[in-house]
Amino acid sequence: MNFLGLGDNVVDCYLDQGLYYPGGNAVNVAVNAKRDGADRVAFMGILGDDPESSHLQWALQQEGVTYEHCRRVYAPTAHPAVKLDEEGDRVFVGGPQDTAQHLFRIRLTKDDLQYIGGFDLCHTSCYSGIEPEIENLSKVVPVSFDFSNRHDEPYIRQIVPFLRMAFFSGSELTDSELAFILDTCTQAGVEVVGITRGSEGALFSVNGKEYRQKAKPLNQVVDTMGAGDSFIAAFLVRYFEKLSVEECLPYAAERAAATCQFYGAFGYPKPFEKGYKHA
Repeated sequence: MNFLGLGDNVVDCYLDQGLYYPGGNAVNVAVNAKRDGADRVAFMGILGDDPESSHLQWALQQEGVTYEHCRRVYAPTAHPAVKLDEEGDRVFVGGPQDTAQHLFRIRLTKDDLQYIGGFDLCHTSCYSGIEPEIENLSKVVPVSFDFSNRHDEPYIRQIVPFLRMAFFSGSELTDSELAFILDTCTQAGVEVVGITRGSEGALFSVNGKEYRQKAKPLNQVVDTMGAGDSFIAAFLVRYFEKLSVEECLPYAAERAAATCQFYGAFGYPKPFEKGYKHA
């Protein structure tokens, strides 16, 4: 499988540790896709010009994820501040708004689209600023999109006509809200709709058929950062390997549980740079 993560990249700054970790939905899913056995994996996004960006690029190199088609700008990398609660759930507590993530969007050229068309799947998210490009993107490659906690109807209806896969975070959603998401996406022609629900497991619809997957029990949760991204990557890689949904979902749950056993979305901690400010 040839896999492209398109969009956001950040460093998650753990205030209680004085450490930052590379991350961002598109980066996390790309790295995990490589770990799950995807043959060729690339990331395409907007890279800053600071030490945090250099560290993120170094981490991608360690994981065998290429990034030669990234844009590079004179701006700092986004660095959201994170605290962990007693259950190991990550809580974002702010971050500067003058970063590469906030100041710039990717505009896809003809050459970009030709390059992207060489992948089997492109994964992006609501954090990637890709909405103006989503229609053209969908014409050259199947698109997987993570809505995270964006559950508002106008936004969902704007995006889903151009997707093959749609993922949501939905631990707080009611049964009627879950049904709305599944029905809306399925009626728009989305093949796979996945809603991860933390300790409640996951609810999926594949070609209109519903599946439920229980969360894997853990004696201790260290950090939930990136667990949902691990779930998505694992499911996508196995699904493109033509495994059944009944085989894909338990594997994805295992990979998400494994991510909860270490800090950061995929590791590689580094001490805060000199002069770090989280707001």
